[in-house]
Amino acid sequence: MRQFPLEMHHVAPGRLVEWRLRSTTAPGAADRRASFNQDKHFTVAEESRADGDRVASWVAVTFEVEGALDEGALARALLGFVQRHEVLRCEFLRLAGEVSCAPLRADELALEAQEVAVHGSAERLGAFLSERFQRSIDTLSWPLFVMGAVVRPESATVYLAFDHIVCDGMSMPVVAHQVLTAYEALLRGEEPELPPAPSYLDFADEQRRRYLSIDADDERLGYWKSFMERGGEFFPRYPLELGVEPGRMYPIVNEASWLLDAAEAEVFEKVCRDTGGKPFMGLLASVAVCLREAGGPGVYRGFMPVSERGRETWTNSVGWFVNTLPIEFDASPGKDFAQVVAGVQEGFREMMRHLDVPFVRAWELLAPEEFALRSWPYAVNFFSYIDMRRCPGAERHDEWRPTTHVWSATGNGTCSWFQRDAEGLHMNSLYVDTPAARRTMDDFQEALRGTVQSVARTGGFRRPVGLTAPRRPEPDVRARAAGVRG
Repeated sequence: MRQFPLEMHHVAPGRLVEWRLRSTTAPGAADRRASFNQDKHFTVAEESRADGDRVASWVAVTFEVEGALDEGALARALLGFVQRHEVLRCEFLRLAGEVSCAPLRADELALEAQEVAVHGSAERLGAFLSERFQRSIDTLSWPLFVMGAVVRPESATVYLAFDHIVCDGMSMPVVAHQVLTAYEALLRGEEPELPPAPSYLDFADEQRRRYLSIDADDERLGYWKSFMERGGEFFPRYPLELGVEPGRMYPIVNEASWLLDAAEAEVFEKVCRDTGGKPFMGLLASVAVCLREAGGPGVYRGFMPVSERGRETWTNSVGWFVNTLPIEFDASPGKDFAQVVAGVQEGFREMMRHLDVPFVRAWELLAPEEFALRSWPYAVNFFSYIDMRRCPGAERHDEWRPTTHVWSATGNGTCSWFQRDAEGLHMNSLYVDTPAARRTMDDFQEALRGTVQSVARTGGFRRPVGLTAPRRPEPDVRARAAGVRG
């Protein structure tokens, strides 16, 4: 399972069917508070809507069903999935200045099937789905997701796309696993048996009880303050040129590329573990050295999203279980691979010792002027890594062929997500559509590919980082898609 642009996902043509949710009663009282992530996301959507410049993003998952689709069984599986996850049954509202949510009762929901279209071209179908997600998902109105399938005589591609307010990237494997497990059970005439999935709303309640009352003098913000003192700012700047003007938002390039094949990724992991580190540490070390070689500083400073799901509690839940923290380590010239990885390891340990404070709360308390903005103030250095082989249902990924897709209307910087799956190591980046950014990101991807291949082949940074790396025999999955406003 990997993440890449929806426009580049080859979905065989067919008949599109969607299942739209409706409630048989009005929602109850909005008595549950949104999480810090949700509150900020909703507020930005409100403010941008008021100015006629909609800020929007979605996260989607697609997966395959072999054989003739039983549409009735899939509808039951989808309805059960929504009933199972309380956050999907919520309408978000602003009441008395606070963002709250009103969950609908699970037994008061129903699905209505709708014939959407028939497409005979895979290319047109991909563009149609992307446009449909953009126009159908609205942070300020329920339901906050779209569910459907491309139906063919002997197979189907199921798709679900969500506003970011109700889920994160790690929720997508959960979606595929639970919907397909339920569907297969229903085909056998059995009731689905799924592991417990506590409500994200309970997570949000606990988070607010713990952190709503803290102030800027709270000792738990000490890690953030020391990071700011060394860097001079709350947000660590992306160190390479992207050609953006201050205060301006740009259409987005959505691009994915291959870094290592399966065999190379295995060797890369062994090299990393031989140094005492983990694969993501070796990858982050490689990123830091590539940025430095391209003109960045010797000390890497960036943001890193970290899952808050825990080892067991929220593993099977859908929600926005992501905290974002700063990480810092030395990647100066002269350090070999093992030394840089050791720095990453120590920086990561220190970061994880301060995982408890929510990013949005730290942002609000320590950078209040920037918190009033609708986006991060400038291009920020950002690194994310997920090993998809450890996700729920990973043992069936070869059969289900799930893929994740992300989209954002506009941006002012770059974000890169790295995924490891059974086929190797991959990179998906969203960045501003400017000539400078295209040049910078093309060069960076080539340098990073050469660097991680060098680590896998030689055990270290022996190859000059800036040289062009060999390309994979098959073409990269790439899309340069301008963000759509409105």
